[in-house]
Amino acid sequence: MLATRALRLVGKRAISTSVSVRGGHGVAKVDDYTLPYYDDKQLNPLPDIRYVQNLSAEQMSLKEKEMGSWAALSNEEKIALYRISFKKTFAEMNQTTSTWKSVVAGFFFLMGCTGLFVLWQRKYVYGPVPHTFDPDYKARELQRALDMRMNPVQGISSKWDYEKNDWKK
Repeated sequence: MLATRALRLVGKRAISTSVSVRGGHGVAKVDDYTLPYYDDKQLNPLPDIRYVQNLSAEQMSLKEKEMGSWAALSNEEKIALYRISFKKTFAEMNQTTSTWKSVVAGFFFLMGCTGLFVLWQRKYVYGPVPHTFDPDYKARELQRALDMRMNPVQGISSKWDYEKNDWKK
């Protein structure tokens, strides 16, 4: 029965990946990541393509002047030619940003929220501190362990001098 349903499905429409792409929401956009792209990075100072792809008329005339003598170009024209090929200079890439301030502020904000949460838990969630944390109870517990001579070889009783009633040195 399953085989007949599958054959009926194949007969109605072709099974391919294009069926899922068309889906009902239009054609999906597929980016081709093998094409060259522009990216400013210190490790790769010469990107695959220029920063400006579609040149204006002014930029086209500047590119024509570039073919001639560079001594005839002014500094502004040289900078404009550079900006056609690159978005940032090395100095601009090396310039530090102030994102560390927001990271530190976010860290301290989260630590403050955590502290408030811990204080809220201490007050409303946890009960009172057990009596076993009381210093008197701890002292009695230690005295009982010494009286029973618990772990006399390597434990607490091995460190107690029973003749002098004091800790061994």
